[in-house]
Amino acid sequence: MILRGADVLRPEGLAIGDLCLADGCIAEDGDGREVDLSGFRVLPGLVDTHGDGFERHVAPRRGAVNNIGIGLESVDAELACNGITTATLAQFFSWEGGMRGPDFAERFCAALGAAEGLLTDMRLQLRFETHMLDHYARFEALVADSGAGYVVFNDHLPHDALAKGKKPPRLTGQALKSGRSPEAHHALLRDMHDRRGEVPEAVSALAARLAAAGVLLGSHDDNTAEGREQWRGMGVSLAEFPETREAAEAAHAAGDAVILGAPNVVRGGSHKGNVSATDLLRDGIGDAIASDYHYPAMRQAVARLVEGGVVPFETAWGLVSSGPARVLGLTDRGEISIGKRADLVVMEPESGRIGATFVAGRVSYLSGAVAERFLG
Repeated sequence: MILRGADVLRPEGLAIGDLCLADGCIAEDGDGREVDLSGFRVLPGLVDTHGDGFERHVAPRRGAVNNIGIGLESVDAELACNGITTATLAQFFSWEGGMRGPDFAERFCAALGAAEGLLTDMRLQLRFETHMLDHYARFEALVADSGAGYVVFNDHLPHDALAKGKKPPRLTGQALKSGRSPEAHHALLRDMHDRRGEVPEAVSALAARLAAAGVLLGSHDDNTAEGREQWRGMGVSLAEFPETREAAEAAHAAGDAVILGAPNVVRGGSHKGNVSATDLLRDGIGDAIASDYHYPAMRQAVARLVEGGVVPFETAWGLVSSGPARVLGLTDRGEISIGKRADLVVMEPESGRIGATFVAGRVSYLSGAVAERFLG
């Protein structure tokens, strides 16, 4: 196929020209079917380093959905209509229970591994709660069995409340999700908190084993420079959604990849009062923007950055395409260059609406005025 006359975003910038696709890749030339895309932009497909928006598709209500595979088909459609060609599905392995508990994590990994016919390249990230000391072997086995190439370490325990002997927030709701009584859930949290001194040695050894197996490692919600330095010492090189400027600057200065949340950019700040992703990007800190919990937010974040004069369009789009591809070590995608995968988005420049999405040269989404060009 030859796409004619679009404004194409290549590494050297936006320029009107033709684009040839062959065998799922960007080709130097070709003689296939021609499609006139003058007036539209052709951009690299979005690469999402972290998203848990799939949860509403695979388990919209507790106990309501048992066929995760059907849910993944719906996830595929939402990703495609938002121009996401590579999606990292961030699945919890947590004491929180429900769709974030170990049992569901194992079911989800099995369903993703068995899924057929999905057009988006869906990859697995497993998010491990570091204080689950009795589950390290089970988690490590899941990483190996699922082929997960990316692990992120979390600690969402309400340590402040537990240290003061207070009832943690959302205790009852979490207990119901996990199938425990509030009393049993509270006792579990207290036990994990009391054993926190065992965690550094255990997680360091786990990180070393995972790194030796070629697994990419990240930390989540860093809030101090010291904490980020400790993770770096364990070979954990990705700083995902740092909560403070101090932590983000420490990661950036050390050469660690900094991943920021698209909803933070869209809202103009964190909903939890953390450091503004926009402010960090204005200062040149940030390698990738991830969907976090809302897939449309990636392209919305690009628009906000450009409209606010934070960075030019080419730079902003790189934060959702070439930047995250580099972070994930995916050298075959993220930019429109000869020989790269034909992971592409066709966009209406005025509205920012996605008209078409291609994954390795296959159409995953086609709509509106762009569809008329292809079908005419």
